[in-house]
Amino acid sequence: MKRKQISNLNFTLQFLVGLCLLGILFIVSVVVGEAHVHVATIMEAVLHYDPTNQAHNVISEIRIPRNIGAVLVGMSLATAGAVIQGVTKNGLADPSLIGLNSGAAFALATTFAFFPSAPFLILIGAGFVGAIFGGIMVLMIGSSRRDGFNPMRLILAGAAVSALLTALSQGIALIFRLNQSINFWSAGGVSGTNWRQVMISAPIVLLTIILLILMSRQLTILSLGDALAAGLGQNVKKIRLASLLLTMLLAGISVAMVGQIAFVGLIVPHIVRFLVGTDYVKVLPMSAVLGGSLVLLADLLARMLGEAPMSAIISFIGVPYFLYLIRKGGRTI
Repeated sequence: MKRKQISNLNFTLQFLVGLCLLGILFIVSVVVGEAHVHVATIMEAVLHYDPTNQAHNVISEIRIPRNIGAVLVGMSLATAGAVIQGVTKNGLADPSLIGLNSGAAFALATTFAFFPSAPFLILIGAGFVGAIFGGIMVLMIGSSRRDGFNPMRLILAGAAVSALLTALSQGIALIFRLNQSINFWSAGGVSGTNWRQVMISAPIVLLTIILLILMSRQLTILSLGDALAAGLGQNVKKIRLASLLLTMLLAGISVAMVGQIAFVGLIVPHIVRFLVGTDYVKVLPMSAVLGGSLVLLADLLARMLGEAPMSAIISFIGVPYFLYLIRKGGRTI
């Protein structure tokens, strides 16, 4: 009992440190940019907004919604990655590596082609359906043999399906002359995020993450193996289906907001499990906080480098880490 209390205290401290880090990055990201502003100006813009003040407009209409969008995307991808890795018992799983992001991007390309002025809520729905389509294709191929979700086979299936769906997206872009829009979604970035997108996305993202946290004890048991979970009275199929659908929703929202961003859902859960262990009661909230911090930091660096693609900056970290995990055979869960 005493050991559990110490563990819970350590997690609380780690979580608070993570929240402080996220808060500091948020403030720094609002201050830093082509037009530097002071912290006092930020408070003025929030508490006493003056539409005729250019600095207030930059803060309130551009940087704050952009930063909130980055945090929401980071929370979504990191939480989705943690759940997928546990459900498939595959340490190499990630929304971008098992076809969710490419499926969502394909659905968005199709939506842009036939409904170019579709509202953002429709884009979220399209991204969700596309993520389901891509994810089902990969999971069916990756678990087509008796040994279930083999890590390497799942990743190979994800690479093949992602390449196919990306090629189809590019084909649609060429036929319907959507190159500029598709290039934005392919590069990934939060520069175009606005308040309307934030107001629609934030409740959906937060509610979805809360639902996954409520399922965290079942996810912890499921990550230990189907036989053990069934022996403890868990409905393995229902838990897996519900959790995967929720992660597909998170992936669809992320792609609808900022395009395709890889490796966030791969890197963050491994760091979190190193810090807090494998209990999903702790893994999911910590993944959300650190995921938001990672994407916010990447967007800050991208802005300082002259609006470089944010996905490229994350890939500089993610690719070496992915290769390291491959050398370990993906046996990290």
